[in-house]
Amino acid sequence: MVKLIIGARGSGKTKNLIEQVNAAAAVTKGSVICVEYGNTLNFDVTYKARLVDTTAFGIESADALYGFIAGLAASDHDITDIFVDAALKICKSDMAGVASVVSRVRKLSDTYGFNFVMTVSAPLEDCTEEMRSLV
Repeated sequence: MVKLIIGARGSGKTKNLIEQVNAAAAVTKGSVICVEYGNTLNFDVTYKARLVDTTAFGIESADALYGFIAGLAASDHDITDIFVDAALKICKSDMAGVASVVSRVRKLSDTYGFNFVMTVSAPLEDCTEEMRSLV
């Protein structure tokens, strides 16, 4: 399952994501991973979830983000949930790149059976039809 949380800056996307991360970590028997830009969610995300800062790994494009997510899926078969906060910031404001990540991750999610939730700070009108269908 792939789900997007799309909205303008300050609309509560990250708060919603944090609630979903913590809820998933409370009930899963597998691994929950939260990918973020910067080191800002340390005190909000439960210790039961793995928190990963993309800036520490030099992830600065859509292809790099997808490769990182694919690497996570390849290295840990117990992953039940992957959450990504601030996808547009990670992808350096490349909306077409974010749309590509969504399309490619949908295939990964179907193949490996993990849930995927990502926040995108943009007006809904700026998103592709595929992205809008995942809100």
